[in-house]
Parts: sequence; structure tokens; C-alpha cells
Amino acid sequence: MKHLPIGIQTLAKIRDNDMVYIDKTALVGKLAAQPGAYFLSRPRRFGKSTLVDTFKELFEGNRRLFSGLYIEDKWDWSRTFPVIKIDFAGAVFHHRSELDQEIMAILDRNQQRLGIVCDWDRQSIPNCFSHLIAAAEAKYGQKVVILIDEYDKPILDSIEHPERAAQMREGVKNLYSVMKAMDAAIQFIFMTGVSKFSKASIFSGINQLMDMTLDDNYATICGYTQTDLETSFAEHLSGVDWEKLKRWYNGYNFLGESVYNPFDILLFIAKNQTYRNYWFETGSPSFLIKLFQQNRYFLPDLETIEVGEEILDSFDIENIDPITLLFQSGYLTIDKVIRVADEIAYRLTIPNHEVQTALYNQFSSDYSGIGAQRLAYKSALVKALQSANLPELIATIKRLFASIPWRNFTNNDLPEAEGYYASVLYAFFASLSATIIPEDITNHGQVDLVIQVEGYTYITEIKIDKRATPVEQGEPNAALKQIEQKEYAKKYRGSGKGVFELGLVFSTVQRNLLQADWRAVD
Repeated sequence: MKHLPIGIQTLAKIRDNDMVYIDKTALVGKLAAQPGAYFLSRPRRFGKSTLVDTFKELFEGNRRLFSGLYIEDKWDWSRTFPVIKIDFAGAVFHHRSELDQEIMAILDRNQQRLGIVCDWDRQSIPNCFSHLIAAAEAKYGQKVVILIDEYDKPILDSIEHPERAAQMREGVKNLYSVMKAMDAAIQFIFMTGVSKFSKASIFSGINQLMDMTLDDNYATICGYTQTDLETSFAEHLSGVDWEKLKRWYNGYNFLGESVYNPFDILLFIAKNQTYRNYWFETGSPSFLIKLFQQNRYFLPDLETIEVGEEILDSFDIENIDPITLLFQSGYLTIDKVIRVADEIAYRLTIPNHEVQTALYNQFSSDYSGIGAQRLAYKSALVKALQSANLPELIATIKRLFASIPWRNFTNNDLPEAEGYYASVLYAFFASLSATIIPEDITNHGQVDLVIQVEGYTYITEIKIDKRATPVEQGEPNAALKQIEQKEYAKKYRGSGKGVFELGLVFSTVQRNLLQADWRAVD
């Protein structure tokens, strides 16, 4: 049984140590044969670094590493190219000066590997990079290949600090701007990153950069396909529940066949086929959560996102759209391509069970601020829903909102918004592996939330009230009344174990339930 390439990003180490290698050389060779400048965005831990190293070994002509692979008898091994490789994956920068020092060190390492000398004392970063490209072409008699891995990491590491991020942006732009002027000496450019910054921000220094991120021809150039798992990992995944594995880890779609995140699969195998949030735990979306809170984003809207091409293409530090960042970071993926008039648009969705439960766990913790108590409330909610215990469900919701720290409402108007209460409840319900239908459309309007668990359906309407005193006994519940009048439950009658109508009225003064009533329909 072959070894697992966990944490291994170099082709030589994978091939020389009898590790599982998914042959991507058909796509690599197709792209490498076309001189030009290319960009690929993929989420973190998706195999970008291994892909970059594969390009490096191919252009340098290391044929033995490609023995038995698709490209072995299809590449001209007699022609090699000088390769300049720039990688920002391993460092974190807090000041522009640290970035400049690392760029100098990267250029120095490339010069030593290529046998070229630059006088650091008298030349700037652009001058040294230009000299390196020109000297490499002259020495090796071939145009230069430039490979840049995690081009945007210096910027993203400082994304919560806009001024610092802007400085980092100028620092990397100072490097990348060289490539446009040196185009005649360059054979091939390949850049990877998580985010696609706007052309004006970063890419103005590169001629005709081709974005391969949503090119269906290269949709599987990173990640594992279902066929990859069933063949190359067949021994490692013997006895696995394939449907459960798909539900947990598959679903990333870049306009072609959907793929798994390699990191998830490798850790799943290494941990004796234990299901857990391997990929999600390697990075914190805290900055994203802050953006959503600042923008007062209505979380149920995440279920029905439709966007144009421009929102997925790029963003600027000064104008970050949280949906764009969710997509580029891997928390959202493409569900369907649709046409709006003459324009292409995309319907987005959360890719799989791992991301859904982990992301909404994060949302429920941060939107409510209850931290360590989250799991206890989650457990109580799911038990009440699974047993159709409506009194206990209402009591748990009251305890939940009573535990939210008052500081969550300091200097903001969150408790005045119906969407806040719906967002908190939605985040908790969505993390339960329940089926959640936000703003479900019926013949008579839209109901706020439909929750389906273990065969039970809960038609839930949420309203807010500015009263501080309890409602009088027998006073009609406006939320429940709306459900009944609009016949929201009609489409669910006769389905499953039971259908319930639940009206929740929150007091913006008490910051909790003012009134909660329910009715069994079936």
C-alpha cells in the first residue's frame, strides 16, 4: 500500500518515496505547451503548491519523476527552461520591510540555483528581478519560466488591517510589475493564490493574464475526483461508505466535475476513516464573520445566492465583498450556472457537510457570543426537534437568547432587526444537519424558516415587538396568526411524522422571546 503524501508538496519527494500521486500531467502538459501567463485560484490546502512544483520539474526536464505518467512520452524532454520560483506560503509579514527582505531572499535563492549574481547593495527589487530574468535567458539560451505560489498570501495575512494590507499589496506589485516589461524574455508564467485581486490592484503588471479558475477544461487540475478515490486510493478507502464520504467532503465545483479537498481525504484516511472537520480547522474565518456582522448580513440568504461573474472575479482591499471572499476561500462553491438576459450568473452553495456544520458552528458562536455554551444549546435544540417537543424547543430558544452577552448589542442596532434573531436561529439550526429552507416560497407568500428534522417539519415565522412587558394572556400571536392566515403549512400537510406551526415574537427591549406559540397541523 502506497504512503500518503500528507504535508508533502514536492513532486520528487512524492515520487521517490512511493507515495500516492494523482496524475494531473495531462492537464499540466496541455497548459505548459501554451506560452503565456496564467492564474489559478483555489482554496487553501487544495494542492496548489504540488501543482506548481510539478510545472517546475516538467520545465526543468526531470523526466524520471514522470516515469509512467500520462505526459512521459508526450513532452519534449530535450528542451529545458530556466525556472524562477517565488513562494510566499511559508512566511507571515507584519511590516513592508519584512516583505521586501523576503523578496530579496527569494531572488537570491533563485540566483544561486541558476548560477547568476546580482549586486544587492546597489539595485532595487525590480532591478534585481529584471536582471535575473535577462541573465537566465542569456545563460541558458531559453526563455524563462516564472512560477509564483500563493502570490496573495502577504496581503491576505494582513486583510484585517487595511493600511498594512495596502502596503503589502504595493510590495508584491513592485515585484510583479517587472514581468510586463520583460515579456519578451518570458516563456510561461503560472501564478496561484486564494483570492483574485482586481487587475488595477495587482495584475496591471502582467500582459494578458489568463484566469483558469473557472475554466471547465481545468476544473480538476487541483483536488481529487471520485474516480481518483476509487482507483488510486482504493486500498486506503476499503470498506468506506461512499455516499457518506461524498456528503462530508465532496462538492467543490469549478464548472466541471466536482472534487474533494485533498487535505480532507488524506487526513480522513490517516485517522482511520474518522469523520471530522479537517480542512476547516486549519484556518479561521473570523475576519469573514466580522464582515458579515458589520454588514448586518441576513444569514439565511446564504442558501439562495445568485451572483454575476464580476463578484467572483476579484476584489480590492478597500472594498471587500464577503460573498466574494466566502467563495474564493472555499466556504461557497458553484451550484449552477444560470443566464440572466445576456449575462452569465452563478448560483452558489455550501460545498459539503464539513463546511456547512463547521461554518455555521462558527457563525452561531460569533453571532451569539456564547462561546463554550454553544454545544450544549445545539444538543438541546436537536433533541427537542427530533422528538417534536415544542415546549422544550421554546424553552431552549429562551435560554439561548438569555445567555447572549449584552456587549453584543453595545453601540449597534442589531436587536432592532428581525434579521438578527432569524440569523442566530438559522446558524444554530443549519449546524444540526437539519434541512433548512429559509424564506420558503408558498402560494401565499414567504415563511421565514422551514426546519425539517427526523421526519418532522416546523413552519417558523419570526417577528419583533418593542414592548418590554409580557403579553396579556390570550393575546393572539402575530407570527402564528400570519402562518395560519397565509396557509404556509399547506404544502407540507401529510408529509413525514408531523407538521408544526411555530410563531416566535422577540422583544427588542428584552432581547428575548416575548411570545412563543405553536400548533400541530398533522
